[in-house]
Amino acid sequence: MLRRLLPLILILPIAACSGPTAWDGRQSSLGAARPGATGQDTSPEALYAAGMEELNAERFQRAVQLFDTVEREHPYSAFATNAKLMSAYGEYMRNRYTEALGALDRFIQLHPAHRDIAYAYYLRALCYYEQINDTERDQRTTEQAMAALQDVANRFPNTPYARDARLKMDLARDHLAGREMVVGRFYQNRRLYTAAIGRFRRVVDEYQTTNHVPEALHRLTEIYLALGLTDEARRTASVLGHNYPGSEWYQDSYALLVDGAQPTEQDRPGFFRRAVGWIF
Repeated sequence: MLRRLLPLILILPIAACSGPTAWDGRQSSLGAARPGATGQDTSPEALYAAGMEELNAERFQRAVQLFDTVEREHPYSAFATNAKLMSAYGEYMRNRYTEALGALDRFIQLHPAHRDIAYAYYLRALCYYEQINDTERDQRTTEQAMAALQDVANRFPNTPYARDARLKMDLARDHLAGREMVVGRFYQNRRLYTAAIGRFRRVVDEYQTTNHVPEALHRLTEIYLALGLTDEARRTASVLGHNYPGSEWYQDSYALLVDGAQPTEQDRPGFFRRAVGWIF
């Protein structure tokens, strides 16, 4: 799983609660709304502040319980809506992504114009992103993460959430390309060349910005040579050499052509790099 990155909770505005006694969202205000030592203060303001205190202390399970209590016992209070969102964040921090996603989907459906709706979409995307598995497994979650991150970038393009979403999309895209490479190698090792070509070509065509492209081009060169398609192998190697001249994959492809295809003098590295006009 990818390394966890905490959401930008510090820029989440919680001051949406209104009313003459509503908590203003400042850390310094927590003490004023804290339940008494006997625990008898069950007002929505006190429960919400206690939940924030538990959240800041990283006691996430207790924080979720308090936020859920606000929503359950004071559903029409000024704090209930934010409590839904903070409960989802607490579940996220507990790695309970299914529960967090359920809470976030409800929040988004019920409060589409909320001031923190961008954060809700962002946190929803993170719930998928944190579940990205290694490249040996099914990548449906990665595809869901990509879609959710793209949704954030499209809906809220000028926010910090969108900027972070775009960075994470690059990592997710690299993961998807890695999965294609795993499957492509599997087919290649079993001489299922048509299937392997499809996987490697997809990496080249759809994931051009990832670091898997040089290997994909090399694998295509290998397969074309194995099939006796020397011209295709040379064209593929030329693209590899032009775009990644210092790559070890290009050196391997060139060695294959020299040893296996016995190229003429024009097939030396300089020729490959000049063959910009060649296509597959």
